[in-house]
Amino acid sequence: MSSEKYINAAQQRALRTLLILADHDLDGLTPGEIARLLATLPSNTTRDLANLRLAGLAEMLANGRWRITPRVAELAQTLQQNLDKARRRLEEIQRRYSRDHKE
Repeated sequence: MSSEKYINAAQQRALRTLLILADHDLDGLTPGEIARLLATLPSNTTRDLANLRLAGLAEMLANGRWRITPRVAELAQTLQQNLDKARRRLEEIQRRYSRDHKE
């Protein structure tokens, strides 16, 4: 069964919007700039930004520009913590099975 049938163009566009915002996190982008970069209608960008805001992943600045929220960085930190935890577990297992291990 192909996963192609599960692809949704609107969801893909929203994800691309998030990635574009991540590339412009300092100053943000206007909705018009985002629409041009994605080659989509401004109404699509407005809808995508509203959904990203609802998810806590994008925010509008006082000047009307949009950027990602700290939530995105928090997700990356959580991933790194989980990887560190997994590494420590693997190291502990490795020590347990090491020839040098003596109880």
